[in-house]
Amino acid sequence: MFAAYAAHIDPDDPLSGLELGERPEPEARPGWSVVTVKAATLNHHDLWSLRGVGLPQERLPMILGCDAAGVDEHGNEVVIHSVVGQSGHGVGPDEPRSILTERYQGTLAERVAVPTWNLLPKPKELTFEQAACLPTAWLTAYRMLFTNAGVKPGDTVLVQGAGGGVATALIVLGKAAGLRVWATSRDEAKRARALDLGADAAFPSGARLPERVDAVLETVGAATWSHSVKSLRPGGTIVISGATSGPNPPSAELTRIFFLELRVVGSTMGTKEELSGLLALCAHSAVRPVIDSVLPLSDARAAFTRLAEGDVFGKVVLTP
Repeated sequence: MFAAYAAHIDPDDPLSGLELGERPEPEARPGWSVVTVKAATLNHHDLWSLRGVGLPQERLPMILGCDAAGVDEHGNEVVIHSVVGQSGHGVGPDEPRSILTERYQGTLAERVAVPTWNLLPKPKELTFEQAACLPTAWLTAYRMLFTNAGVKPGDTVLVQGAGGGVATALIVLGKAAGLRVWATSRDEAKRARALDLGADAAFPSGARLPERVDAVLETVGAATWSHSVKSLRPGGTIVISGATSGPNPPSAELTRIFFLELRVVGSTMGTKEELSGLLALCAHSAVRPVIDSVLPLSDARAAFTRLAEGDVFGKVVLTP
């Protein structure tokens, strides 16, 4: 079957390790299902995998991709929850939690095998392309907002780095939850698009805000960390789920953090129950994932290049 996979690791030139071509068909096993992929999406996790983060050389070649929607062997339309080992189903109770492509072959292929427990019904209200956007970036945003941020309708949140999959999800979900949403971006066009999505205001990266916010939703890391800390009201919360610009900011702002009693909360992915809640929210409301583009899987290299260069707004979908 045709797939996009990591053939070797290169921390400095990750795309050099990306290959497109034939890979073995997934094998059926007890407690697992083989899903025919109708749509899959890219995440920064795929770029980190090509750099060797979470994916050691001895596990190569590894088909990339965490997200997918498709059809199982019984003809059911399904969405894949990409966290394996969280429950023990299909892998045994002692296996540590991992995301697809860290231990098991991923979704950027014509077919993928996952534990049957990891499948959720695809709502009929969503296309395969829309549903495939949800299990990683949108689930991450859902957990950041509704589990970890501690905000309520009417509160103000700051989304750093408008344009990425998680950031666009945060804007849409935040507005649906009755929050006042502010966003930042270096790119004027992305600020304009954030406003089109429903953001109440958009500012250049690092700009002084009109007032301090109740929570900052941080996925950028080193480049925006100091601004995030300085933008919080006393007792406010930073929820961080990624560090696309690097994990080591020049200053940790520790004095400000302890003096103002700020909360820093790490947030990773989400549970199957949270994904079920997100699917239900989209099915029963006007909330829909923001899709940058839909490309054939054969164009995966161009899609990866755009993602690496930051030239996307929303999710890039690949269709086998």
